[in-house]
Amino acid sequence: MTATTADVWLPFPAEEIDGLPENLNYLFWDGGTEYPGNPADCAYYVVPYMKGPEIAQRPLAAMSGVQVVQTLSAGIDHVEPGLGLLPAGVRLCNAKGVHEASTAELTLALILASLRGFPGFVHGQDKEEWRSGFYPALADKSVLIVGYGSIGSAIEDRLAPFECARVARVARSARTTARGPVHTIDDLPALLPEADVVILSTPLNPSTQGLVGADFLAAMPDGALLVNVARGGVVDTKALLSELESGRLRAALDVTDPEPLPQGHPLWHAPNVLITPHVGGSTSAFEPRAKRLLAAQLTRFAAGEPVRNVVTTTG
Repeated sequence: MTATTADVWLPFPAEEIDGLPENLNYLFWDGGTEYPGNPADCAYYVVPYMKGPEIAQRPLAAMSGVQVVQTLSAGIDHVEPGLGLLPAGVRLCNAKGVHEASTAELTLALILASLRGFPGFVHGQDKEEWRSGFYPALADKSVLIVGYGSIGSAIEDRLAPFECARVARVARSARTTARGPVHTIDDLPALLPEADVVILSTPLNPSTQGLVGADFLAAMPDGALLVNVARGGVVDTKALLSELESGRLRAALDVTDPEPLPQGHPLWHAPNVLITPHVGGSTSAFEPRAKRLLAAQLTRFAAGEPVRNVVTTTG
């Protein structure tokens, strides 16, 4: 199969995407029961967005000719378990560049809403109560970003005007940036006690599964705020509940474990927690950026050039 005769499965109708190369055969599939064509003929598979791992992985076993699997999310954990079904040499690409703006916006919204007491104001409005008082500010706080990739960097861009006392950064590998050093996870025990706000923006993988457990949380200072815009599995929910119920820590969570959070789960009504339903990337900014990414990637693919954002290659 050559790129010029290849089927491409898209979760958007091809006519809605400007700049697609003309020498590919575009088929629309957004997770429906019926496939748009033979999966064996698909060379470039764009995974339906936010449809869950079952749908994402469903056609993989039959995609014997696929060359690229493209997610429209920054994370790949919903696809990764199915990679063993694919032939060797398939490139898995993520959506770097699509979600940074939206996720960083939500991160700041969660921080400000939690610190300034917005959930209480909403409840007060419902009861026609005027809940005035003094509330914590983001100004003069020390912030720690755990997961300093493109999203972590975008979050720091938006923190810059808020007069934070310090922003510390943690990633898989130590490095130096224009804004300062990036530490490794091994440095967390020294960094956590100084962090008033801890932001999680790391991918979910074996090294980060349950990273935020009892020891991590215990190292955070009294009254600190944990903000999770990564994946629910990065946090040990039982350990977090213990800290919330004691009143020692606060949390603002866009992701949870389990997810969706089921009715009756104690996290819904834990004190000092603000929960949003995994909407970090689900904004009006998503579609134009996703479509630009697909046009650029498929132009490169059709021309036989290397695609970008390759996270792993099957072997």
